[in-house]
Amino acid sequence: MKYLLPMVGTRQFDEDLLLEAALRAFWQNGFAATSMIDVAEVTGVQRGSLYNAYGDKERLFLLAYERYSSQFLDSVRLALSNPDPVVALTTLFKGVVVNMSEGAPSRGCLTTKTALELPIAGKAIEARVRRLLEDFTALIRDALSTPAARRKLSCDPSIAADLVVTFTRGLAVMERAFRNPRHLEKMSEQFVRTLLPDARRRRDV
Repeated sequence: MKYLLPMVGTRQFDEDLLLEAALRAFWQNGFAATSMIDVAEVTGVQRGSLYNAYGDKERLFLLAYERYSSQFLDSVRLALSNPDPVVALTTLFKGVVVNMSEGAPSRGCLTTKTALELPIAGKAIEARVRRLLEDFTALIRDALSTPAARRKLSCDPSIAADLVVTFTRGLAVMERAFRNPRHLEKMSEQFVRTLLPDARRRRDV
């Protein structure tokens, strides 16, 4: 599907649709394997127009990744809005698994893919990936810092938040290796029980 639309302002394409299409291309193939020719092909916008509008692939990726970051963090906030930490984390992990398992073949996790490519991606992309992971960690830490969550946690909320983020990176790698969403969900459920053992004991009483 092409995303070339009638002239909008001074550009001959709809930028929102173009960035969404570029995001899909980067997400499916990764930063290194996606060329400006690939983006031109999926968007229907000529490569020269892309360079004129964005300068280079790094700038285009950063704009697309900004959209990804906003969408991802919004979904995290929604999942963690449940006051029950068990429900919140379970919902979070289910969303993460669905997010990386969509597509045929599945698209994986864009952040983890990009993190593995940081030696060739550049400092600006490295900084942006780190900021997303920091924002992700902060949201989880805040959600697990409530009195109700602290009573159930097996460790400090800051450590728990780091563990959750690290575990999601492991899920991303396992998804690439096995492409088995149900297995990822089962491992996530066990991880939540390990992180919140007091909640399990309360259910068993």
